[in-house]
Amino acid sequence: MTHAQMTIDPHFVTGRIQRRLFGGFVEHLGRHIYDGIYEPGHETADAEGFRQDVIELVRELGVSTIRYPGGNFVSGFRWEDSVGPRDQRPRRLDLAWHSTETNEVGLHEFSSWLDKVGSDLMLAVNLGTRGTLEALDLLEYTNIRGGTALSERRRANGRDEPFAVDMWCLGNEMDGPWQLGHRSADDYGKLAAQTAQGMRQIDPDLKLVVCGSSGAQMPTFGEWERVVLTHTYDDVDYISCHAYYEEKDGDIDSFLASGVDMDRFIESVVATADHVGAVRGSTKRIDISFDEWNVWYIDRYHGVDKATGIDNWPVAPRILEDSYSVLDAVVFGSLMISLLKHADRVTSASLAQLVNVIAPIMTEPGGPAWRQTTFYPFSITSRLAQGEALELKLDAPTYHTGRFGEVPLVDAVATHDSQTGRSAVFLVNRSVSESITVTVDAAGLDDVSILETHTLTDVDIHARNTLENRERVAPASNDSVSLADGVLTITLPPVSWSAVSLG
Repeated sequence: MTHAQMTIDPHFVTGRIQRRLFGGFVEHLGRHIYDGIYEPGHETADAEGFRQDVIELVRELGVSTIRYPGGNFVSGFRWEDSVGPRDQRPRRLDLAWHSTETNEVGLHEFSSWLDKVGSDLMLAVNLGTRGTLEALDLLEYTNIRGGTALSERRRANGRDEPFAVDMWCLGNEMDGPWQLGHRSADDYGKLAAQTAQGMRQIDPDLKLVVCGSSGAQMPTFGEWERVVLTHTYDDVDYISCHAYYEEKDGDIDSFLASGVDMDRFIESVVATADHVGAVRGSTKRIDISFDEWNVWYIDRYHGVDKATGIDNWPVAPRILEDSYSVLDAVVFGSLMISLLKHADRVTSASLAQLVNVIAPIMTEPGGPAWRQTTFYPFSITSRLAQGEALELKLDAPTYHTGRFGEVPLVDAVATHDSQTGRSAVFLVNRSVSESITVTVDAAGLDDVSILETHTLTDVDIHARNTLENRERVAPASNDSVSLADGVLTITLPPVSWSAVSLG
């Protein structure tokens, strides 16, 4: 049996956990909207056509702010298409995913869905094929109470009160050659600054997110952030990070260490942002909106046939519908640990995405909805991680990985809420063969007891939940957990994610 030790002390705080850290992402892509959250003919559909079984699962998942409507989709999107009478909305080509967008679900309908699931709206503006004027028009439509052409148009479309959207993304992945309207860092930075300044003339209290790199592997990474922030530092609040992880070439050891890469990514962006601030002599701090993250088998997507051809533009095709394993869920849980470990600077994040498309929730048209394995680390962490993230003292054995060198076998983070007195510990065992017993010095938490325990693992790390077997994988209580004289002890099975709540 391998052993590890850690210490929890509520006096050593990394940062306050913002609820926006548990955000989601809904894009007009594949079956996310149509046959996902919206299926008027389904037996659970409400009066607006939204699947109530999906609504219940999204509520259980515990997502806060949801980024919308893209993603790559937004760089060709005309927001005016998504408002007004449905029978007058145009069908458009979606060049990002070679599909047809019907606009049957638009801004008003999606906002209504958010009310049902209890989440807030985070809007992205099109800075790919459009620009500053269209962004200002959308802001006027959504946030001005009345008395102007566009605010009165919103009221005529059935929404008397403003949408009151306070967080906005200035485009999407503008560093990517695949993006409609792809620009250099210099050109994008100028456009983003101009747009941000205009939006703040309408509402100076908006929270604005400028595009960072689409991933740390981009050839312009680092320099992109520096140039873009040089233009926008005074005008924005966040810079975005995007990262997806997958098992490659059977290298499970490196895949399990994906959180190490996320840690380095975050720390590099923070260092670059702080450098720009120092050069400017600014006391302002730029935070990170990690508004796309997940396990995504993108190599599989690039390796399959996709819709092509000038006469082939399907509506809601089945694309990017990854089926997630126990292994994927453990890595996913480790990524959540990384976000929490950087709660001082990562104050917003968006799981990409929510339903059907690389998602924790799957649906079948006319059939059931079910939880994927990745559903559980998100829902449990979102519920238990409250208050402040703590700086841990962790002593664990290491193992060698091909991509990241020596990596600790245990990944962990703890949280503490001084108002309720409740704490939580989240742990991952990266070993593929050994259980690890972790001893936690929790004396600093005073007199606490174990409230609940969860461990997600399986003898078959490739086990998954499917349409035919929707409950094959689920977390179970961990009977090894004990607490005596301020010492918490837990045994972590190989390839496992665990959570312990104390109070």
